[in-house]
Amino acid sequence: MLSLDIPQTPPEPEFTKRTQILVIEDEDLIREMVVLALQEQGYDTITAPDGRVALNLLQEALRHSEPMYDLIILDLMLPQINGLDLCRLLRYQGNTIPILILSAKASETDRVLGLEVGADDYLTKPFSMRELVARCRALLRRQNFSNIPRPSVLQFQDVTLSPEECRVLVRGEEINLSPKEFRLLELFMSYPRRVWSREQLIDQVWGLDFLGDTKTVDVHIRWLREKLEEDPSKPQYIVTVRGFGYRFG
Repeated sequence: MLSLDIPQTPPEPEFTKRTQILVIEDEDLIREMVVLALQEQGYDTITAPDGRVALNLLQEALRHSEPMYDLIILDLMLPQINGLDLCRLLRYQGNTIPILILSAKASETDRVLGLEVGADDYLTKPFSMRELVARCRALLRRQNFSNIPRPSVLQFQDVTLSPEECRVLVRGEEINLSPKEFRLLELFMSYPRRVWSREQLIDQVWGLDFLGDTKTVDVHIRWLREKLEEDPSKPQYIVTVRGFGYRFG
């Protein structure tokens, strides 16, 4: 008797009790497979077969002050209202729900267009369900971090960071940081002593569509150390945790 041992990725407990995903897909088979994959990981799902039904669901939730969806999986080629127009409309209305586009259109132009109208990620068909679930988790993690209220000032020993003013003081003197350096430092100071892998830092600072490699993180860490540390060769703030990544403090 033949047994198929298909490895299952365990659900993430921090999301399974509250996360609701809206799946907008007109192809029945794909919609059912996506829903099954998500439900196996503990996510709640609501489905819509076209753009008009999806828009009605979103407007109904808003009208009755119901909890909004945590993530939207959106096919581009939809009847009634196509995916691009729906995405553009949601962003125009100020809706910030993360949107993952599914599309058979795989050209760079199509991907860029999808991201420019407001999507957070773009996955081309055919795709594996494992990759779909991984991308959903990454988007939900980013949303979870972004929902945390930002303090007006972050302070750690001799380093002071003001998110609203985009200013950093080190030992009382202001230093100039690039946008990526600033975002890295803000992330580090928001979670002192937490260890971040290079992949996690890329996910949070550069985004899901970053096409470089993890050495980019090492380069930016070196630049940050040169601006923060009294002796960059013996860092006191940004510490390397061998085999894992980096820790602040």
